Amino acid sequence: MLRAAALTLLCVASQVAAAALQEYQVKAVFLFNFTQFVDWPTAAFTDASEPIVICVLGKDPFGSYLDDAVRDERVDNRRLVVRRLTRGDEIDACRVLFISQSETAQLDAIIARARALRALTVSDASGFGERGGMVGFVTEDNRVRLRINPDAAKAAGLTISSKLLRVAELVGTPEGAR
Repeated sequence: MLRAAALTLLCVASQVAAAALQEYQVKAVFLFNFTQFVDWPTAAFTDASEPIVICVLGKDPFGSYLDDAVRDERVDNRRLVVRRLTRGDEIDACRVLFISQSETAQLDAIIARARALRALTVSDASGFGERGGMVGFVTEDNRVRLRINPDAAKAAGLTISSKLLRVAELVGTPEGAR
């Protein structure tokens, strides 16, 4: 039931004009909803009470929107926690990692490290999915859309719900970029 309601919210958020809601307010809601449509392997967590940590690496475009979106929320009985990071070597506890456009120069190294840590990587950097990122935000016609690289998620041991995959454009990683 919770997942169905979240999927409805996810679809509605993707169709709301970015001008009507702040673009990063919509993206914050997406980040929250990703926690409900992605399954991490048991080994990604140290124990059943470990929170799901959503990290923002680099310049934070969300302001309070992300904190507001996850306040008092739980997924699979885990609290949601938001952390803001300035360096790629601080991502060890992240389960969802939003990589800001300010980190584009280090993107390949960050993606590789996050994959090893089994973190869902998300960004609005151009060509993110094609570079091995898992979920890319693209704004087209004033709407936030998703480009998902399912192979990148699978390589990290993550399972993305088919419900989420259905509302996204699927992209792949060129052989040389893996």
